[in-house]
Amino acid sequence: MILKFYGATQGVTGSNFLLESTDKKTGKNIQVMVDCGLHQGSHYCERHNFEPFPYNPKEIKAVFITHAHIDHSGLLPKLYRHGFRGKVFGTAPTRDFVYALLVDSEDILKREAAREKQKPLYDTKDVDGLMTLWEDVAFDKEIEFHGLKIVFKNAGHILGSSSVIIKADGRSVLFSGDIGNTSPVLINHFDKIEESIDYCLMESTYGARLHEGIDDSKELLENVVEDTVHAGGTLMIPAFAMERTQRLLYELNDLIEKGRIPKVPVFIDSPLAIKLTDIYHKYHDYFSKEAGEIMSGGDRLFNFPGLHFTPTTEESKKINDFKPPKIIIAGSGMSNGGRILHHEIRYLPDPKSTILFIGYQAAGSLGRRILDGEKIIKIFGEEVHVRCRVVSIGGYSAHADQKGLLEWLKPMRATLKKVFLVHGEPEQSNELASQIRDHMAVEAVTPSLNEEIVLE
Repeated sequence: MILKFYGATQGVTGSNFLLESTDKKTGKNIQVMVDCGLHQGSHYCERHNFEPFPYNPKEIKAVFITHAHIDHSGLLPKLYRHGFRGKVFGTAPTRDFVYALLVDSEDILKREAAREKQKPLYDTKDVDGLMTLWEDVAFDKEIEFHGLKIVFKNAGHILGSSSVIIKADGRSVLFSGDIGNTSPVLINHFDKIEESIDYCLMESTYGARLHEGIDDSKELLENVVEDTVHAGGTLMIPAFAMERTQRLLYELNDLIEKGRIPKVPVFIDSPLAIKLTDIYHKYHDYFSKEAGEIMSGGDRLFNFPGLHFTPTTEESKKINDFKPPKIIIAGSGMSNGGRILHHEIRYLPDPKSTILFIGYQAAGSLGRRILDGEKIIKIFGEEVHVRCRVVSIGGYSAHADQKGLLEWLKPMRATLKKVFLVHGEPEQSNELASQIRDHMAVEAVTPSLNEEIVLE
């Protein structure tokens, strides 16, 4: 069995891992992949999306998708365009989310292609063709494919997210996907994996960090809202359309119902977030017990008085007619595009306003630059002064922190031969590797891009 690393090494985005094995029935070589994601962040990073695949897409028999985030699924249509006709396996929510995200990303990627003087990565026909290859899978149900045995486990990251176990040639390899925070609100905690695992590819996004607790995060959100409202400013929240927006709505709903924050207009200024929120309502059985019971009782988790959805451009522009204080939640989560940029041009220079980051900000992204303290930035070629308050709340992350990552890995340590740390910047991966080696006596390494490793 050979494992090849084609993305998310020494960085967070572009997850793409290839596993070569032997089909026992035919004796032929078989290639399958876990995830096929976009590179995101700086322009240099995103140029990788236009490079040829380092493998022949026509030879890939299957892709197992851990979850729908675009850095795990965004190159699937490109794979299809270049001849992939195997199977795509993932949970039902992941399927619906992937389709919505890929269609939404098409225009953005066309603009990137024009900037790089390249052909677009894909079009709608490629997305539609890809989706005909999809097969839904359920958690904990073993499937067999060309001599491989595969099990999807709940990763607790977003609705339908998975870790994937692949067994072949007498060995078992676990691909963590993105591991959820240990205090999820809308969905269930990640599964405790107690079966025998030989090798593990493990995410390390926050391998050197500890998050605030869920109660601390909620209190911090309450304080940020109160402070901004009291100042008479606008609270801008760049938020990922999936999971983060829905989590925010859930929290704001609760805070407003309990009278803990003032009632001010709240705008969801993201057509994609609105579509994805509708998808959430389809999958009550994937919710946590608490959230599921609230939904069953007839309360809509993601709606409350004062909430405005603005799917059209005209409705978005009318947000300016509402005088502060107000709250605007819009994409993109890293301020690399989307409607949040229009609000940032307007309110970043306002000392009364606040920009609140509640998710990971990749190196090179506009959000990361603002968070790191840059005082003058450019948006649409226009110089914008950052005079507003800049705040970050880590507890809203959908990723486990160092403590959570070690908790997830601990049940497998008795059989583990090696852990490959991916999906993390070097300082995060290296610190987590040290923790694993020191406290679990398991070898932990950080592979390089295009590295190939024989799993013995």
